[in-house]
Formats: sequence, C-alpha cells, structure tokens
Amino acid sequence: MNYTYMLRCGDGSLYTGWTNDLEKRVRTHSEGRGGKYTRSRLPVKLAYYEEYETKEDAMHREWEIKQLTRAQKERLINCWSRGES
Repeated sequence: MNYTYMLRCGDGSLYTGWTNDLEKRVRTHSEGRGGKYTRSRLPVKLAYYEEYETKEDAMHREWEIKQLTRAQKERLINCWSRGES
C-alpha cells in the first residue's frame, strides 16, 4: 500500500508527503530524520492520510494536495478526522 499524508508540525505548519510505509515514515519525521522541512519544526503529528494502490497515484495526490490553500487543507483534515468524505 502507498500513502499520501499530511503532518502538523510543531510551529503549526503542514507538511505533505507520500510513502509506502506510513508508520515508519512518521516515526522518521518525529525523530528528526524525515526531511529538512520537518527537522526544524518538531514535534510532528500525523494529521491526515489516504491509501493508494500505486506509488504513482500517491505521488499524484501529494501534488494535488500541495496545490491546495491552507484553508482547503484544514477542511480536508477536519472532514477526515470527523470521518466525512
């Protein structure tokens, strides 16, 4: 399985990425080894994720989410956390 995910960083910013091992990737971000952006914004918390069959689909969705405004990303997170589509 492949995942597109968003992390809420310690400074309140959002980070979007994709991975094929969500648990491991969130852990590496949390340990300061995930990426340059999140390294200086610890702690991080998983705020949102979607599952995809292929890495291409996950990467495409990552790109789509990165095009959204902050408000649109927050709505996506809020709907997901409430179990809405």
